[in-house]
Amino acid sequence: MDSGSKQSSKQNTGGGYGYYNYGGNYAGYSAIGYGYGSGGEGGSAQRSFQDYLLILRERIWYIVVVFLVIFSSALVYTLSQTKIYQSNTTVQVFRRDPTVMQVQAVTDNEIRSAEDLNTQVKIMESSAIIQKVAERLTGDDLRQFMEPYGASAAESVLPAEILARNRKIVPQRLTLIIQVVYQHPNRFIAAKVANLFADEFIAYNARVRIDESMKAVEELKNHADEQRRKVALMAVNLQGYREKNNMVSLDQRKDIVTEKLKALNLYVTQTSARLKEAEIRWSQVKEHKISGAPLTELPFVSSQSLIAQLTQQLAAQKIVFAQLRDRYRDKHPKMMEAINSLAQAERELTKAIESTCSQVESEYLNNQRSDKEARGALAKQEIESLDLDRAAVEYSNQERDFKINDQILQNIITRSRETTMTSTIETQNARIVDRAAPSPASRPISPNVALNLGLGLVGGLGLGLAFAFFVAFIDDRVKSSFDIESVVGLPLIGIIPQIKRMEQPEKAQIVVNNGDRQVAEAFLTLHSSLRLKDESKNAKAILVTSTIPGEGKSFMTTNLALTFAAHGERVVVVDCDLRKPNIHKSFRVENLKGVIDICSGSATIDDVVIRGIQPNLDVIAAGGRAKNPTHILNSKNFEQMISDLKKRYDRVFVDTPPLAAVSDALIILPLMDGSIFTILFNRVRRKSAQFSAKKLLDANVPNFGAVLNGLNLAVSGYYYTQYYDKSYKDYYVVTAKEEGEK
Repeated sequence: MDSGSKQSSKQNTGGGYGYYNYGGNYAGYSAIGYGYGSGGEGGSAQRSFQDYLLILRERIWYIVVVFLVIFSSALVYTLSQTKIYQSNTTVQVFRRDPTVMQVQAVTDNEIRSAEDLNTQVKIMESSAIIQKVAERLTGDDLRQFMEPYGASAAESVLPAEILARNRKIVPQRLTLIIQVVYQHPNRFIAAKVANLFADEFIAYNARVRIDESMKAVEELKNHADEQRRKVALMAVNLQGYREKNNMVSLDQRKDIVTEKLKALNLYVTQTSARLKEAEIRWSQVKEHKISGAPLTELPFVSSQSLIAQLTQQLAAQKIVFAQLRDRYRDKHPKMMEAINSLAQAERELTKAIESTCSQVESEYLNNQRSDKEARGALAKQEIESLDLDRAAVEYSNQERDFKINDQILQNIITRSRETTMTSTIETQNARIVDRAAPSPASRPISPNVALNLGLGLVGGLGLGLAFAFFVAFIDDRVKSSFDIESVVGLPLIGIIPQIKRMEQPEKAQIVVNNGDRQVAEAFLTLHSSLRLKDESKNAKAILVTSTIPGEGKSFMTTNLALTFAAHGERVVVVDCDLRKPNIHKSFRVENLKGVIDICSGSATIDDVVIRGIQPNLDVIAAGGRAKNPTHILNSKNFEQMISDLKKRYDRVFVDTPPLAAVSDALIILPLMDGSIFTILFNRVRRKSAQFSAKKLLDANVPNFGAVLNGLNLAVSGYYYTQYYDKSYKDYYVVTAKEEGEK
């Protein structure tokens, strides 16, 4: 078969783990059937429910032994246990303490949330309650209480420890009810102890409330004495501060200072306004003097009566002077008189203006001085007011502290009186609803025979199953069709039953010597399976190998070759295991010449072939043991030998070393038309077989499938019931006996 047809064949059968259909229809059963699940895409086998049943069936004695051990242990344990009785006391916890007086209690026992209820539960579980109950067990009650635990236990175990171990506090869901449960071999003691726990819980809370109240009274008394001394000291300090700062009438003095401050603020406002007005006038005067502008332009200057009068006179003089000038010359006496009058009027006006400017400046300076003095007086008054405020603040602080501490003192005294009264009033925050009664003698809670035996039954069965699956898990040897098809990755094309003890030559030719009819029939079925598909039907050179030594690959090679020869085909068996040759022993021939001689060129095929071993069957031995087998198998002469054998014979069966040991088979494989993988039942590990099978599949040479060798018929029903059921075996056994009798 050429490489193209090989590649096409591999593609048609699903890739690396292909040729699944070579499992074909073995002995009328699908290779993926056999009661083993094969679901999933791509034909990948999966375990079915029946697979797990078969695993359990094979290891049924593991399950039985483990079941008997567990169940017997549960039975012995149940029958050897002391009877335990249980009594229950029901306690109701009040949401709040009964109100006798409208005063606040020292201890707050109000139940506001689940946390508060859990607090009461923990108190009931506390060592303090256990110790109080233990103290109340005296005399005959104590003797009966300790009697079930023996004399030695009474000496080494304290009653409190026993109470803690056998007492349970069970709050009832969504209620304020708590159940006290106690267990004891003596049903009367169980009831008594349960009631003691409830009584001590109620008494404990009452004692805690009284103790806390008395302690609070003492603490309040001490606080009151200390607070009283503190208030007296603060009163003395407050009086001394008042006298020191002249604050006999603080409010009256504060009013006087405030009125003065208001008056000074008003006065400063007035002086500031006058100063601003005078400053503006003086600035205008100075600006006109600098610029040379007439000062009479200023309203406050021109509005002066003297200046207004002089201005009018000057204007009249100027009119007269102008009239005279038109009539007289400058030296005329009247002109001279007019000139003098005009000059006199101007001098008087100038003097009046200067006087007014001086008056403006004087007003500005006076207003400036008045404003400064007013501001100084205001600042002084403000300082005095601030000093008074500071003193008042400190005085107010001291007075406030005094009042607060005095009020605290009054509160402490009042609270002390209330606490003293409430401490003498007995109240309870819980009550007993149902007191415990002795349980009926016929109804112990332990041992629970039905439950223990049920647990023993279920536990024994469960652990037995688990142990069986554990053994199956750690047993990783190939033994089922699921292991071969799903784990190893090859289709199962045949199964060879285990052979009874016989010599190697008889085993190697078992199909022709009638040594075992079932084995012979198995090889006939394998022959039929190989002829169902074109690739295996037309394959001329077939390589037979295995994972490890001892799996029967040589046995498989010789008997399969004899089967094909019995069907009229010319067959040759070639021993290519040059390290440990075995074919010559199977046929009782010499191993003097063979493959080694052909590859070395010292002999031809005709020189070494042993003809007529069986009809249509020839054999080529290894020819000894080779020191360098890989060199021989890689030689051109070996390739030529295989090519010539294909031409001479219808089938060439090549026996090769195991794949896990050496790589000789992989060297020969490219020259073959296909390969058969031999697996010995319950011998080779799955990983090793999987690794070796992958080597065959990666070689791009068709693999026809795996043959399971050495199936133990005692367990065949577990894994291969479709192949070897009782009728199959009986048929050949009966037939053999009948033929022997004939």
